[in-house]
Amino acid sequence: MVQTFLDIGYNVDVIQFYNDEFVPEKHYSFFIDVRHRMQELAPKLNRDCVKIFHVDIANMVFRNAAECHRHLDLQQRRGITLCPQRYEVPNLGIEYADYGIALGNEFTINTFKYANKPIYRVPLSNPTVYPWPEQKDFEAVRKNFLWFASHGFVHKGLDLVLEAFAQMPDFHLTVCGPINKEPEFEKAFHQELYETPNIHTYGWIDVISPEFMEVTNNCIGTVLVSAAEGGAGSVITCMHTGLIPIVNYEASVDVHEDYGVLLKNSSIAEIQAAVRRISNLPVEDLKNMSRKAWKYVRANHTKENFAKVYRNTIEQILENHSQKKQTSSKQLVSSDASGGLRLR
Repeated sequence: MVQTFLDIGYNVDVIQFYNDEFVPEKHYSFFIDVRHRMQELAPKLNRDCVKIFHVDIANMVFRNAAECHRHLDLQQRRGITLCPQRYEVPNLGIEYADYGIALGNEFTINTFKYANKPIYRVPLSNPTVYPWPEQKDFEAVRKNFLWFASHGFVHKGLDLVLEAFAQMPDFHLTVCGPINKEPEFEKAFHQELYETPNIHTYGWIDVISPEFMEVTNNCIGTVLVSAAEGGAGSVITCMHTGLIPIVNYEASVDVHEDYGVLLKNSSIAEIQAAVRRISNLPVEDLKNMSRKAWKYVRANHTKENFAKVYRNTIEQILENHSQKKQTSSKQLVSSDASGGLRLR
């Protein structure tokens, strides 16, 4: 992102994410913010500064409500109450911005449409890419799946996936995530995580480690049923290893039936049906879906493609903003009753 503006000819100042003391003292052509500083700093910027809200997450009001709904479902289903882990104070960034740039797909963008601001989509990049797994034995791994995500396990749907696989002893689930960061969840699902023979809890894993490649090479697909995402990077990472995605709409990842499954309601029964359907496909079909998933993210979700599309997007915003200013300037001039000119 910085390189884009340097290449166009701008100098760039970077504010640390947690810096709440910065006050703009220069004339800025652009101001880009993620989350919380936009609403505070926008009134202090020069009036002609182009303000861009960098959307890396679903709208906070929507996301908080979605997470609470998941916790309510869990309470009613299991008779336990866990505290939301992803709750964040809502921000008004998109309302103070001139434009938005979103990393997710239409799901994420739709959560911000209420503000009536132009929102551009730039595909989420991935920190690394992986070679096609030539030696993978698709027949041997057809019943093995991976849950891979960060904290906020109820928000990310781990409870649903655990319950789904606990009822399918013939199918295996490997769980990769910082499980020890949420001891209440770990206690509530201790049986599923540690005492269920077909569920294997690995814990946190480094995506550039040989262990990660070993895990993904021993699975056929990845399952994520999040309550709300700004583009699920964990799913993109798994697709880069050739895993077939089974995700819901709220994961904000483009999934076509040629290379994955897009769930409709994220229910336990629907998760089970999708897992069985993928597992029962002929080996050649599994290979083709895996290859197409790998090719899709290779073509769209890389650092190189992010840089290309981001540059094009900034240039488009520059052009659109310039046209808007010209139109606005023309509208400032109007005729008064005497035929003279006045400024509005």
